[in-house]
Amino acid sequence: MGKKEGFFLNRLRAHVRVQPPTTTSHHSCSQEPPNASAETKGRRIIVVVDSCSESKNALLWTLSHCAQPQDSILLLHFLKAKPSPSGAIATGEEEICDKHTTSKAYQKVSTLRNICELKRPEVKTEMVVVQGEEKGPTIVKEAREHGASLLVLGQKKQHATWRLLMIWASQARPLTKTDTVEYCINNAPCMAIAVRKRGKKVGGYTLTTKRHKDFWLLA
Repeated sequence: MGKKEGFFLNRLRAHVRVQPPTTTSHHSCSQEPPNASAETKGRRIIVVVDSCSESKNALLWTLSHCAQPQDSILLLHFLKAKPSPSGAIATGEEEICDKHTTSKAYQKVSTLRNICELKRPEVKTEMVVVQGEEKGPTIVKEAREHGASLLVLGQKKQHATWRLLMIWASQARPLTKTDTVEYCINNAPCMAIAVRKRGKKVGGYTLTTKRHKDFWLLA
């Protein structure tokens, strides 16, 4: 493990005691064994999920690199609240909340919970579907109310030009609901990690936190 990778993983461990399950590879969030209190209490890990492949990849990373038997995972799915008469419009990544959509959302999350129970049956997995006006603030609120130790989000690949544009935009104005990942990273009450799976030729994952951007972790 290189000095840069070791430094980054040590910062992760210092914040949330992220540690690998005993059956995973050596490239993981920590190499230290959990202490007795951590084993007894465990951590609440919230993974934001939807129908996109990015959120599934983030969940698989959580299962293989972070979750310990004593931890619990909460699968969090966001639905856009019904617009007021004045008429707020949902973005492409948001679903308007109604009975049918809520039922479909639970079906999607149930499929992901089945993956959790198959791959890590010893880890308790829960699921919740929430609705709100804005995705980012709603996720942060849920993380706070559920006492999350770690918040994990999937992240889409962005070209360098787009990232520079978003950095400039975030400096010019407050982060809004369209900047969900960045908003959560900067405002979550716990450490928030954006996870992006790299291509087959390169392999591994790219991790982004409040202090580190696009860190490449082999897996």
